[in-house]
Amino acid sequence: MNPDLSIYLQSTNFIDVEHPLVKAFAAQYTQPNDSDQQKAVDLYYAVRDSITYNPYQLILRPEVISASLTLERGTGYCIEKSLVLAAAARALGIPSRLGFSIVQNHLSTKKFTDMLRTDKFVFHGYNEFWLNNKWVKCTPAFNKSLCEKFDTQALDFDGENDSVFQEYNGGKKYMNYLHEYGQFDDLPFDLFVQELKIHYPHLFEQHRDKVLGWDVGDQSFEPEAK
Repeated sequence: MNPDLSIYLQSTNFIDVEHPLVKAFAAQYTQPNDSDQQKAVDLYYAVRDSITYNPYQLILRPEVISASLTLERGTGYCIEKSLVLAAAARALGIPSRLGFSIVQNHLSTKKFTDMLRTDKFVFHGYNEFWLNNKWVKCTPAFNKSLCEKFDTQALDFDGENDSVFQEYNGGKKYMNYLHEYGQFDDLPFDLFVQELKIHYPHLFEQHRDKVLGWDVGDQSFEPEAK
């Protein structure tokens, strides 16, 4: 017997399934007669590559975090991109949920790790789809053009196998998962902020003029010139 998946189809303030931008995005990148698996794959690539990864703008107010706002900007950090993918999937009737981890991410810049004072990224967001009677993981954060600049392969997704490990050439992993928070039907906002404050307290002190967050502008998240 399949589990009750209704909670993973609901619209929320963060995963705003009913927003016109979300519905239009889901329709634009999928074909109505395709299988759920193919639709999930198509949405994954659309989110991965049409929304530019930008971790430098993080305003931690719930009213400025949602799938539709991320679509409107065209940029977002990993959680925001995951919100878009979950919302678009739910708009097509595909159960989707969010997962969060602490990761050690080598696909980064010295500028960014210097800002965080660590190469450990807290509350890295990914997605899970219910496809063919099982949950399948995928990570849409890093767009293909960004991966090319880091000289690595972008993560592919086939809707059948988990896709969460970014790799170096030669098989070494860019992404090490150090701690798993688990899976959620919605963004656990309070836990998210709590964990950021624990792991990056200096950022909240430096940007205390902002409300629960920081905004250092649209800096380029690209590898430094060698």
